[in-house]
Amino acid sequence: MDFNFSEDQQQLRDAVAKWVEKGYDFERRKAVVSEGGFSRQAYGELAELGLTGLGLSEELGGLGMGPVEAMVVMEELGRGIVLEPLAQAIISGVVLSHHAPAEVAQAWGPKLASGEALIVLAHQERKARYRLDLCASTAQAEGSAYRLTGAKSIVPVGDRADAFIVPAQHQGQIALFLVQAGAAGVSTRGYLTQDGGRAAELTLQQAPATLLTEQGLSALDHAVDVGTAALCAEAVGAMEKTLAITVEYMNTRKQFGVTIATFQALRHRVSDMKMQLELGRSMSYYASLKLTAPADERRRAISRAKFQLGQSMRHVGQEAIQLHGGIGVTDEYSISHYFKRLTQMQMTFGDTLHHLGEVSARMQDTAGVFA
Repeated sequence: MDFNFSEDQQQLRDAVAKWVEKGYDFERRKAVVSEGGFSRQAYGELAELGLTGLGLSEELGGLGMGPVEAMVVMEELGRGIVLEPLAQAIISGVVLSHHAPAEVAQAWGPKLASGEALIVLAHQERKARYRLDLCASTAQAEGSAYRLTGAKSIVPVGDRADAFIVPAQHQGQIALFLVQAGAAGVSTRGYLTQDGGRAAELTLQQAPATLLTEQGLSALDHAVDVGTAALCAEAVGAMEKTLAITVEYMNTRKQFGVTIATFQALRHRVSDMKMQLELGRSMSYYASLKLTAPADERRRAISRAKFQLGQSMRHVGQEAIQLHGGIGVTDEYSISHYFKRLTQMQMTFGDTLHHLGEVSARMQDTAGVFA
């Protein structure tokens, strides 16, 4: 199998890397955090690069690119720990392209691709503990329209979004709906997250909604798998930058008159960080390549990848702090922000223990060795 990137994919990577380096440095990120953890201007710049339409078909105004291109983009955004939730645009693009009625896709797709509309997935509930099949929100039909009642937690930039993709119980099964942010019965409470980003609690009280698909659970599985693969790629970029910052620090920090990079014990710890990074990278590739596989195979692959990425993120983040010493936990130094982001990503779309359980539950007679 050829794991080399095509010329177009490499050009895409270079374009995003250039924007992160020149347009989203650490000082700008700090300014975005102080403004509330989300910048519509920065999100608009991503849209100008065409990235908000990455997961949309060309018929809907998108780029019509696939999982590998999304992985390449998210790696570069991870290096800059970009706060704007491009992964949510990728998720929404996939849902609109593959699961929504044509008229809904035509109405919202071009807005999503242009950056005019920010659509986010609002699926988490307090009692669900990462399980997608547990949903207390309900939908009632009123002719051809629907009314949703329920509450969703930790919705990415929920109080700044223009619409939400919401699962709810309807006729004994989970269906997927689109809810506009400004509709009657929709309220949000926004807050900063630990990594400097933004999220919100979403409350729906008889809120008007548009049906996306009655096969909501399978569509939600697909959406979360796309988001998890994007998160894995973002984590690879963040870990790579974390390692680079740590190595640079060790090559300048001196003890006993020599740089600490010359200490063999510390060099071994850096080698372990590099090994965990490469393990995470290989599983991120695996997750992205399996996004087009049948649902059962895709779900197994995503859980395997997220489990390994969870272990890798924890190891790389903690070792980076340890090797930096006291300066590593100061807010003024960038490594503490990479550590916070890696820590939060471990718990997004299912933590490490959750995905270990998923891997165990999906084991076959071969234990996955030859699957």
